[in-house]
Amino acid sequence: MELLFSLPIVLLIAVIIFGFKSFVVVPQQEAFVVERLGRFHKTLNPGLSILIPFIDRLAYKHTLKEIPLDVPSQVCITRDNTQLTVDGIIYFQVTDPKLASYGSSNYIMAITQLAQTTLRSVIGRMELDKTFEERDDINRTVVASLDQAAVSWGVKVLRYEIKDLVPPQEILRSMQAQIT
Repeated sequence: MELLFSLPIVLLIAVIIFGFKSFVVVPQQEAFVVERLGRFHKTLNPGLSILIPFIDRLAYKHTLKEIPLDVPSQVCITRDNTQLTVDGIIYFQVTDPKLASYGSSNYIMAITQLAQTTLRSVIGRMELDKTFEERDDINRTVVASLDQAAVSWGVKVLRYEIKDLVPPQEILRSMQAQIT
């Protein structure tokens, strides 16, 4: 008798758990990637969605907003063999959640590393005086290079801004002396 009375309660609890795990609400400006039995199934857009519990799972969650990413400062060598410390910031946006999930193991690190190497390459082709004058050209070149590579990562690089260009102290002193 007790077994028959507890069976409906267990079934009711199982149905409630099954029901709660079936519904997913995706917030505005976000996208969720669903895997079914370990393989990509679909991308959920904002709103209410229904999943099959224990078969479907939310594998990745991506924000579709513009994301600022600080690029660590690094030393670049100009064409006239002057060391220059450069610091910048990248603004990017996830455009394809599936590619962002499966196109690269870590698209944020990939963007940062590519930005640093591209910046070293661009500054390496310029003389010290030109680096201060042509910041906009440097920014455009870095964005073009990053955007071309980031397409396969499901990311759009919107812009790159150089925050600081700092030459060595000796050059700063000689520039100050020249000004005075």
